[in-house]
Amino acid sequence: MTERNTLLRSAHDLGLAAWFGGSLMGAVGVNGAAEQEGGTRLDTARIASAGWAKWAPLGALAIGTHLVAGSGLLIANGGRVRHQAGVGASTLAKLGLTGVALAATAYTRALGKKVELDSSDDAEDREAAQEIPVGTTRAQRQLTLMQWVVPGLTAGLVVLNALHGEQQRPGQQTLGVLRKMAPGSTRGA
Repeated sequence: MTERNTLLRSAHDLGLAAWFGGSLMGAVGVNGAAEQEGGTRLDTARIASAGWAKWAPLGALAIGTHLVAGSGLLIANGGRVRHQAGVGASTLAKLGLTGVALAATAYTRALGKKVELDSSDDAEDREAAQEIPVGTTRAQRQLTLMQWVVPGLTAGLVVLNALHGEQQRPGQQTLGVLRKMAPGSTRGA
């Protein structure tokens, strides 16, 4: 590989690092602090909701940065994805897992918004919470689970990122291209 994509790689990796790290810190730190300091279910929900709401814009920026830079890297490495055995498969796995992580993150935010609105002091917020079809108790249970699912999924993306890095070693590139070009090869993208 003769091209360097340092800016794209950095943005891609920093976005993923913030997505993973922010979700893990929230599950451990924000929720743990809210549980410790909240006292009541309502106060715990308010504290946790306030912390997660503060993180949400930066989390969205991190995810967007990861996705945009990842798209740029996919374009820049399109030839390798097509011609090096194993790279296409790992790329498809990473795309699929990214989609699942995005869906889980969006669902988690929707559940969090329900809990945030329902625990608000503002009557209009509590009224808006009633328009969201899932019940508050159910939303809180699902939210507790989903706030651990997101860091688990993004950790999987970090592992696939490491695999992609290993596949870019010169020896791996040469071997991958030769395997793909071999007559009767069933190894593919």
